[in-house]
Amino acid sequence: MTQATARVAVDGNGAAALADELRGMEAGGRLRLLRERYASRLVATTSFGVQAAVMLHLIHEHAPDVPVVFIDTGYLFPETYRYVEELTRMLDLDLRVYQPGLTAARQEALYGRLWEQGQDGLGRYAVINKIEPMDRALRELGADVWLSGVRRSQSSTRALRPLAEQQSKTLKVYPILDWPDARVAAYFHAHRLPRHPLEAAGYATMGDWHSTRPRAEGEDGETTRFDGVKYECGLHLESGVHDFQI
Repeated sequence: MTQATARVAVDGNGAAALADELRGMEAGGRLRLLRERYASRLVATTSFGVQAAVMLHLIHEHAPDVPVVFIDTGYLFPETYRYVEELTRMLDLDLRVYQPGLTAARQEALYGRLWEQGQDGLGRYAVINKIEPMDRALRELGADVWLSGVRRSQSSTRALRPLAEQQSKTLKVYPILDWPDARVAAYFHAHRLPRHPLEAAGYATMGDWHSTRPRAEGEDGETTRFDGVKYECGLHLESGVHDFQI
């Protein structure tokens, strides 16, 4: 299939057809197929979160030339920044770092602490710190096919996602969507991948320091993000911004 043909397929009903095609394949095979079919139109993303090393290792093994976009909000834990360096060196990632157009200090001077301003503040925070930088990354890299390590078992908001779906003008594909937690743990062990330093401190998921906390006994990971108000940071939902690609 040529790139032109692939683009037509995606713009039609390609997401559902692609999801069906990927369903019976292993993650490595999914990545190889996507790399061959979409070539330079393909990017991956990572948050360098608690389980991110699995998807990054799979990319290293099966699609090493795919650019990996990392959105640096400026509000990440120091441990996360050190983990970024460790995994990038270990896996020889083609890492592309994107940051908000406004620094953290400027944002707080102009708008205050948006994460303390309810749903409207969280929404504005997501657009400034997550969605706009990701949209810019897709445009600058010429990509319209996005690989993500999202999994169904991570949250109720992801439980019904298909393996591929259209988000505005971008095709999103989730190569390990159907992996349960036990398979992720086994992959970590089999490949001796380093864990995020804060996992041992009780963090079940990872985001910005002000909106993520360790999990208390009996809690699930969803309640540890944004004080349980929401789980998604905004990247995996339609932005609603007309000019954005996502």
